[in-house]
Amino acid sequence: MSPARRRGCIEHVRRKFQVSERLACRVLGQHRSTQRKVPRGRDDEAALTADIIALAREYGRYGYRRITALLREAGWAVNVKRVERIWRREGLKVPQKQPKKGRLWLADGSCIRLRPERPNHVWSYDFVESRTHDGRKFRMLNLIDEFTRECLAIRISRKLQSTDVIDTLADQFILRGVPAHIRSDNGSEFIATAVRNWIRAVGAKTAYIEPGSPWENGYCESFNSKLRDELLNGEIFYSLREAEIVIERWRHHYNTKRPHSSLGYRPPAPEVVLWPASPPRAASPATPAVAAKPVMH
Repeated sequence: MSPARRRGCIEHVRRKFQVSERLACRVLGQHRSTQRKVPRGRDDEAALTADIIALAREYGRYGYRRITALLREAGWAVNVKRVERIWRREGLKVPQKQPKKGRLWLADGSCIRLRPERPNHVWSYDFVESRTHDGRKFRMLNLIDEFTRECLAIRISRKLQSTDVIDTLADQFILRGVPAHIRSDNGSEFIATAVRNWIRAVGAKTAYIEPGSPWENGYCESFNSKLRDELLNGEIFYSLREAEIVIERWRHHYNTKRPHSSLGYRPPAPEVVLWPASPPRAASPATPAVAAKPVMH
């Protein structure tokens, strides 16, 4: 007798004689485990698992919380606990991070810093170095808005000097306006007389960090670490042009798609959809008027 038929017999006896399942199984000589339904799971379990694995493969440095945010953006109505269960079942994990470094403190044990309060309040910028496949170095000038966490620009070149800093800032000033403060390191490119005079001339204030105090530029340092961890450490650039294209594509993804933990797992500058997609066209002479003014009596 098939398991389904045995379950049917037990259920028939139990209902006909109004006895418990335990007694019915004992009378018919069946084990009680034969009456338990095998859990089938949800119908979308396989599709959800496939999407989680695909996202984990594409974004190898994202944990299950960021993957959950990406799934919700893609249309999945799923909570973080279900994603975590599938994540652990499939053996997915983020590789071990770099060991933590000791924090440096000022002589008086304090760390006073200017905190952003609104968009365009504090911008910060810093340099990051990498290499192309032939071993030659190239530099990146990263500019971010500390309040929105948006990466405003990444300028890439073999050499970057104070004039490049001014050009990058000038482009963003034209597009977004002049910020109240600009925070930077104490490198020669940042504290050059030309840069300081130019920033002062456009109406912004400079905020240089203390030497040996990288945490005072924490927003930019955090962005630099994400750029290196999620892109630079896993890419081989065969030319400078290829680096420019790939890094700019990652910057667009970072601003519009990548969930940011400090923003409630929302991207810094998500893309918006304008509705209607195209402006309404004027009616042709043969088209009757749709809405006429009411006649007042």
